[in-house]
Amino acid sequence: MVVKLYGPTCASSKRALVCLIEKEVEFEVVPVDVSKGEHKDPEFLKLQPFGVVPVIQDGDYTLYESRAIMRYYAEKYKSQGTELLGKIIEERGIVEQWVEVEANNFHPWAYKLAIHVLFSSIIGITPDPKIIEESEANLSKVLDIYEERLSKSKYLGGDFFSLADISPLPFIDYIVNNMGREYLIKDRKNVSAWWDAISNRPSWKKVLELYKVPI
Repeated sequence: MVVKLYGPTCASSKRALVCLIEKEVEFEVVPVDVSKGEHKDPEFLKLQPFGVVPVIQDGDYTLYESRAIMRYYAEKYKSQGTELLGKIIEERGIVEQWVEVEANNFHPWAYKLAIHVLFSSIIGITPDPKIIEESEANLSKVLDIYEERLSKSKYLGGDFFSLADISPLPFIDYIVNNMGREYLIKDRKNVSAWWDAISNRPSWKKVLELYKVPI
């Protein structure tokens, strides 16, 4: 049965989409236009009570939260497509560690920066220079840690592409290509090389081609 993914243009949805493509899972998308408030429709809230995307339906199985979706498909199709978890438990531990780093340290600041730089007019708020400055400063600290890590391995999880690299992809794309802050990435040699590697994967290029969000 074909997996249904509700999204698909939001950043979090793109994480899940990259994982599905890397794992060679057949899927179809169900458009949910958050700019029109469709994520708050009663029918959608039956699937996702918090009213955010993505959501997947896999037969009778429904799952939300993009990182949970990635972990689910990386495990369910472990022997299919790209190995995204690591081959041994120690590798998986490192992958999971960096997924958590992204979720708890990178994402909150990248999200705030995107809201105030990219999407303020869409959601009807006034950009706050203090929040922008604080977000960029804290992102810089996280990226310095990424830089150190990537001086020792090609990817965050090790010498193989993994969920740890998929997790920050959508918001780094915003940083580099939409927010005019590409120096946050390009001024860090190892982070820049890593970004070049992960952003040129066919899976990410396909997601950008098919589900680019209008800004």
